[in-house]
Amino acid sequence: MTTAPHTTAAGRLLNVALWILQVAVAGFFVMSAMGKFANAEPSASTFEAIGFGDWFRNLVGVLEVAGAVALFVPRLAGLAGLAFAGLTVCATLTELFVSGGGVVLPLVLLALSAVIAWGRRASTARLWALVGGN
Repeated sequence: MTTAPHTTAAGRLLNVALWILQVAVAGFFVMSAMGKFANAEPSASTFEAIGFGDWFRNLVGVLEVAGAVALFVPRLAGLAGLAFAGLTVCATLTELFVSGGGVVLPLVLLALSAVIAWGRRASTARLWALVGGN
């Protein structure tokens, strides 16, 4: 007999820890998006160096807000963590090879996003089965 992941004390504790992490990561990405929408530094110069223009900076800001909201939707939280992991891989590479900035913050966010994606992998699997029809 298998128990549901959130019926044990350890499962409930893990769930609470993931929710706290999701709130913190969502807050960071909303603040990051606000900087992009305001064209604040270092966002402005980074996106200038990338060469895609303001539309791309605003698109990334919209994706950050959408992902932050998705972290609060149980069915979407794992997928949002996975999307943020991909976004932060791109941010790390951009900092490393384009803007020459520090990579510590994007790597920390990558790790936190990966923890969320892993911790919410069951919801991502259920969503995938629902969308894929399996």
